[in-house]
Amino acid sequence: MKEIYLAGGCFWGTEHYFKQMDGVLATETGFANGNTENPTYEEVYTDTTGFAETVKVVYDEQRISLTFLIDMFFHAIDPTLRNRQGHDVGTRYRTGVYYLDKADRPIIESVFKEKQKAYAVPIVTELEPLRNYFPASEYHQDYLDKHPDGYCHLPSELFRFAKEATTIHGY
Repeated sequence: MKEIYLAGGCFWGTEHYFKQMDGVLATETGFANGNTENPTYEEVYTDTTGFAETVKVVYDEQRISLTFLIDMFFHAIDPTLRNRQGHDVGTRYRTGVYYLDKADRPIIESVFKEKQKAYAVPIVTELEPLRNYFPASEYHQDYLDKHPDGYCHLPSELFRFAKEATTIHGY
């Protein structure tokens, strides 16, 4: 099992998106790469803690590749927007890929480089080692499972795409 931490705007939709993929074993919403200890959602919401809403993705690399996960991540974000995704604005909604294993960085960089070809402006998605991570409260875990009609900046078609992509491609 491996872990990668993905900040894709509001973490409710990002978590639900990655949960659809075969080979993703667990997801958890939380806050990454900030400047305080054990932040609450309310503190992070002030945009003074430096944290990004992030999803911890635990995956089986024998069933799904890191390259595929990062490629799928780019399907769910606009990597050219700084501190914003959809209608959500603030530093907590910045996009980022935070890794634990240094060997993952060149793999992630290669996907970033390939994706950059599709944009006339620079990708502003962060690529950094994970400095810290704190799980969000239970209220924010599996939010869209508990509240199927709850707010989400991602279109519902994207969830079907995620489920079908892993089935079709067998990653």
